[in-house]
Amino acid sequence: MIPPLEPGDQLTRDEFERRYDAMPRLKKAELLEGVVHIPSPVRWKTHAVPHAHVVGWLGVYRASTPGVRVGDNCSVRLDMDSEPQPDAAMIIEPNRGGRVQISPDDYVVGGPELVAEVAASSVSIELTTKLHIYRRNQVQEYLVWRVLEQSFDWFVLRNSQYERLSMDEAGFYKSEVFPGLWLDAAALTRFDPAAVLRGLQKGLASPEHAAFVARLG
Repeated sequence: MIPPLEPGDQLTRDEFERRYDAMPRLKKAELLEGVVHIPSPVRWKTHAVPHAHVVGWLGVYRASTPGVRVGDNCSVRLDMDSEPQPDAAMIIEPNRGGRVQISPDDYVVGGPELVAEVAASSVSIELTTKLHIYRRNQVQEYLVWRVLEQSFDWFVLRNSQYERLSMDEAGFYKSEVFPGLWLDAAALTRFDPAAVLRGLQKGLASPEHAAFVARLG
């Protein structure tokens, strides 16, 4: 009999996956620095809804950017001690010059170009443990929506350290890794998806995005 995953278990990544695979009803579990974390049940307003907003925003960008892929809630093999399951991730396809690989058993291996997390009660983990793990594994951009605080953090990896991305004069975050991925964070945090998508469309119409699409081929 395979033991169940329990919060606080200290496991190798292989053993974590073995136990996780044996629990098909368990929808989310993460291995962070060798320790198992199992989130509490997901609430509607503070997680499910904002999660959908983030995935929708990234999905529209992906629809206009061939060679880019978006994943929702996928396990990511980062290193031997950590296999998080971020709320959303966006990658450049491996055959288009992306950083990750897809393993024969269908796992993402390596640090995605972009990871996004929705944080309510988990905010301390997202801004400490996960931030260090993602930085160490060279995740290029790390986004954290602190829902209860109505705040948004966008970190960019520069010289192996995370720095906070600044908004431009119009109030947009503009990705350095995915040209044209613009975010009106104020609209996002007030749950105004129409305004978020209007801002994104401006990014998608930019010459920087057109050049990126041409570069991806």
